[in-house]
Amino acid sequence: MESRAASDSTGKPASSQPSAQSDAASEGGLNFEFSDTQREFRDLVKRFTKDEIIPVAAEYDRTMKFPWDILKKAWSLGLTNGAIPEAYGGGGLGVVESCILAEEISYGCSGILTAITGSGLAAAPVLIGANEEQKKKYIGRLVEEPIVASYCVTEPGAGSDVNGVKTRAEKKGDEWIINGQKMWITGAGVANWFFVLARTNPDPKAPAGKAFTGFVVGSRHPGSYCWPQGNQHGSTML
Repeated sequence: MESRAASDSTGKPASSQPSAQSDAASEGGLNFEFSDTQREFRDLVKRFTKDEIIPVAAEYDRTMKFPWDILKKAWSLGLTNGAIPEAYGGGGLGVVESCILAEEISYGCSGILTAITGSGLAAAPVLIGANEEQKKKYIGRLVEEPIVASYCVTEPGAGSDVNGVKTRAEKKGDEWIINGQKMWITGAGVANWFFVLARTNPDPKAPAGKAFTGFVVGSRHPGSYCWPQGNQHGSTML
């Protein structure tokens, strides 16, 4: 992907951190200049925002439609899965490149930025806690085609207080039965799959680290329903 740093003369990957060639850097100070690769990436995202997002951003705010056309174009340029490691087919962006992407696309529309990058929220716990088969299946979907995944943690009575999540999951035979309600879920109405956090330990005194389990649920799984939340004042992805 164009955002990756080039190799140096030794064959090792060049750092994705800002270059260190100024006098301040040589004296032990910080240099906030971008590397050549980062400038090229910034220019790519800036052009994409100017050509594809700015001309239609107001219309998407008015209609509240999901920007599939923009997402597909962003995916074709490798802009949708920057947080996914290269080993799984993603962009493997560093922190600086991720900030460049967010800043440039937000200049055109912060809601569309969420449509382009929001699936990274759902991908993160899968990359951390899933087995290799699950990673290849669900992360593979994101990199193989322009789809959306949603991160389902927030509930009517629990947001930042994750320990307050009331959605329950109970194992019955070979299946898990999940009961609960989530809200303010980014991309839920168009998602291909959901990461769902549910309490699996019925003991209310169980520490958070042992009380919850993460599940991946397909959007067409029997028993799952989604309702739109109405106008979100510019954040068209909720």
